[in-house]
Amino acid sequence: MKKIILAILLLPIFITAQELEATVNVNYESLPSDYRDKLHNFASIIEEYVNTNRFTDGSWEYEKIKCSFNIFFTSSSNQTNYSAQVVITSQRPIENTKNKILMLKIMDNSWSFNYEQGQSLFFDFSEFDPLTSFLDFYALVILGFDFDSWEPLGGNDFFNLADNISSQGANSSYSSGWQLERAQYNKRGLLMDLRNAKFQQFREDFCNYHVNGVDIFNHNPAAAHKVIVKLIDNLYENRDNIDSRSVLMRLFFNSKSNEIADYLVDYEDLEIFDKLKAIDPAHIAKYNEILDSK
Repeated sequence: MKKIILAILLLPIFITAQELEATVNVNYESLPSDYRDKLHNFASIIEEYVNTNRFTDGSWEYEKIKCSFNIFFTSSSNQTNYSAQVVITSQRPIENTKNKILMLKIMDNSWSFNYEQGQSLFFDFSEFDPLTSFLDFYALVILGFDFDSWEPLGGNDFFNLADNISSQGANSSYSSGWQLERAQYNKRGLLMDLRNAKFQQFREDFCNYHVNGVDIFNHNPAAAHKVIVKLIDNLYENRDNIDSRSVLMRLFFNSKSNEIADYLVDYEDLEIFDKLKAIDPAHIAKYNEILDSK
């Protein structure tokens, strides 16, 4: 199991990173051809930034976290200003296997930044930059969720740092996407949920779900079922206090609903799917499909 590593607070570090193994894909078909030419090596520049900067302090002794940034440019202006949508994913290994599961799948529709061809990217948590701070934010979120899946509340330090970045962004001239907004997904809303005491039980169950559910399912499915069901039962019992439309709940079920359904497809008590429909209405069709097949 992972032990928490304190994240760097302020000082940039120029040491080869050990934490993330990111793949970056770029789609700029929506842009005029002259803008596309300026972005021809953008994917490799972003990939190098994510993979060669340190986001933790101390020695990284674990397998690199596989993640991806799929960037879809939506508009451009003044030769250097760009807007994009980004799908961010990360994976987690299942203990004692070679298999991996999806940890995160985030669709962020609000990334605006300035970029000039050939510019250097500098890593510095203390100063907000609309391009690099976006990448830093998601590196920390990826690390935070990964550590939460190994140790109860293990991602706190990473989420605190990500919250600092979101606050800087909300007070910057590129505040769109960083301020608290009513949307299916919002960066500031996600960090508010993660730091809210009412989600502490869920975050502890999230760890238990992975360590004593997913990680043991192959050799002890009965015990794993109990742990997975416990997470669902706790959310169901607290459904009056936890809004299913919250950013954290939407993110969790968008990332994990297929996985949960697969693990519970042979579970005998079908009431669990009625509970899932109540706490995850966005994926009712998936749960009804399983019920209809019984």
